[in-house]
Amino acid sequence: MRLQSLTLAAAGVALLAPTTLPAAARSHPSRAVAREGGVLAAELLAKARDCVPVSNGRYRSDDGARADIPVCGTKGAVFWKADMDIDCDGRPGRLCNRRTDPLFAPATAYQQSDGRHLDAETLPYIVVPTASGIWNHRDHGVHGGAVAAVIYRGRVQYAVVGDTGPHDIIGEASYATAKALGISPDPRRGGTGSGVTYIVFKNSSVSPIEDHTAAVRQGEKLARKFLREN
Repeated sequence: MRLQSLTLAAAGVALLAPTTLPAAARSHPSRAVAREGGVLAAELLAKARDCVPVSNGRYRSDDGARADIPVCGTKGAVFWKADMDIDCDGRPGRLCNRRTDPLFAPATAYQQSDGRHLDAETLPYIVVPTASGIWNHRDHGVHGGAVAAVIYRGRVQYAVVGDTGPHDIIGEASYATAKALGISPDPRRGGTGSGVTYIVFKNSSVSPIEDHTAAVRQGEKLARKFLREN
């Protein structure tokens, strides 16, 4: 879990409109593109267009930024629109370690089934803020292993809640999540300043937490259920 987030230039919370995928992305159906599992990014974005705040306050995207990001809620999900900072924490590897990431921590808030900390290089996961007076994720059915759909520029990537971060900052995901969405995963200079939508499905759980195939399968079902909500 990170003590602070990497500051991204021109951080903002504007939601970007879905864009047409480049030919290179269309030629690799195994990548996390517009319909990982079959649900269109545009459908999820349309459903998350209106915000009914469930947080008591608002979050910052980075240290020093204005607190203007609410957590929104529906019957079956919570969501927010923010930036993406890169979380390289957890089990050290070739890409995520103290040399590549000055803020590296060899631990994540949640561990995989064998007791080891999560592998940010290979496991798509997102970070939720530590529970505080702003918002307590646990009160909304969000725990370690909860399923999330992360949307960026017409792509959908299913992930799990794998770590917690600063109590007043939101908008962070693992190296693997960023890479799958076409966002630079470099923990020093990567990430993106805006345009990422995070949808977390209430009372969902992937076990074991490291089973990404199960996260995609469950995420697809929950995304369709979310789209059917009144």
